[in-house]
Amino acid sequence: MRFEDLHLIQPLLDAVRDQGYTDPTPIQQQAIPHVLAGGDLIGLAQTGTGKTAAFALPTLQRLSELADPNPNKSRRNIQVLVLAPTRELASQIHDSFKAYGKYTKFNQTVIFGGVSQKHQEKAINKGVNIVVATPGRLLDLLNQKLVRFDKLDVFILDEADRMLDMGFMPDIQKIVRKIPDKRQTLLFSATMPPDIQKLAETLLTDPVEVSVAPESTTVEAITQRVYFVEKGDKRKLLEHLIEQHNMHRTLVFTRTKRGANRLSEQLDRAKIPSEAIHGNKSQSARQRALESFKKGKAQVLVATDIVARGIDVDEISHVVNYDLPTDTESYVHRIGRTGRAGADGMAVSFVAVDERGALSDIERLIQMNIPVAEGHMYQSDQGVPEPTNLTGRRRNGNSNGNGKSAGKKRSGGRSRNGNNNDKSSRSGNGNGGGNRSRSRNGNGSGGGANAGKPKRRNNQRRNKPTPQP
Repeated sequence: MRFEDLHLIQPLLDAVRDQGYTDPTPIQQQAIPHVLAGGDLIGLAQTGTGKTAAFALPTLQRLSELADPNPNKSRRNIQVLVLAPTRELASQIHDSFKAYGKYTKFNQTVIFGGVSQKHQEKAINKGVNIVVATPGRLLDLLNQKLVRFDKLDVFILDEADRMLDMGFMPDIQKIVRKIPDKRQTLLFSATMPPDIQKLAETLLTDPVEVSVAPESTTVEAITQRVYFVEKGDKRKLLEHLIEQHNMHRTLVFTRTKRGANRLSEQLDRAKIPSEAIHGNKSQSARQRALESFKKGKAQVLVATDIVARGIDVDEISHVVNYDLPTDTESYVHRIGRTGRAGADGMAVSFVAVDERGALSDIERLIQMNIPVAEGHMYQSDQGVPEPTNLTGRRRNGNSNGNGKSAGKKRSGGRSRNGNNNDKSSRSGNGNGGGNRSRSRNGNGSGGGANAGKPKRRNNQRRNKPTPQP
């Protein structure tokens, strides 16, 4: 299938061509026809699947059909509102709307905290059709009566599960009360936990659900490795790997902001140019760090999970889990920063003794034993544990291993030997990341290999109280 087959208007096809794209991704194949039809939609897709274009392209086309594109005829005539959890993701969505809408007459702006609101006020007063925002700053402007949504046609929530994790649900509830009931609502999320399910039932009316890849299926192009190491040796191991391997653009995840700053300073002292990015950094500092990383001035970007889904940098060669995430789902989103658009990628995880339980939880989640790099110069004195029992129950909190002795070394020839680079041996479950699209009433189109019928939910959102997270 090509973009022309999705019945997009010529200005959008021209813009897509300028971006170098010819064939839509599975989530685009499935979502675009439903959005063009004007119905509500739930899109389940991980980052790196092309989901921004899956809602940006049809939304731009719907605007061309719904309203006069001249915002000066109605000041503050905002027709589309997109909410995103982080400043970085909001900026990237805004850039996508600009790129795909370059041959249309629609105006857009981005609103987030950490910077002066003066320029944001100016853009709104001038008149915009599309607003991409983070919830906190947008709510500030709403409370100041500087923005209004009485003409809103389309409301989009991106990374809804991440917004739930970050505590944005109360702000979203307040924003929803300020927008019209009569609207099209699109909700995109990598996962569908119960609280997001409840939110969807409140916000959307009879939505179609489309999905690509089962929840928590990792990208097949990513080679994964585990290094068992003492906590005090992690930095030396990282410096060794960077120096010995072609880790030319490496994204490193730490658990804390202080840890990110400290590691970046240590790498700089080791003559490895790096930048740190996390929630305590100002927006300008975060943008400078990202730009330095994108341009290759910084070889390493050290980040926390708070910005994991907002980092969209091409050709990241390696992702390093310097600290394993406390939330197992975050592992999938972290390593999804590499191996994008069909490219190969490497994800490396440093596992200290007190993180072995977390590793077992991750392996049960992704349904594979991640190959182990054995015999490296900083291998833990506690040895290598037995492979995780993938049928076991996931643990609550950290544990020391997976029920086996943490100090028991394995004999050669076990399945977790990291010296085998054959990717065919790394397949996790039998799902294979195939695309799927379901429907309870049999309506809707498919879109990818193994695609079924879109799932349609019979929700009634109007005048329902929004549930508390």
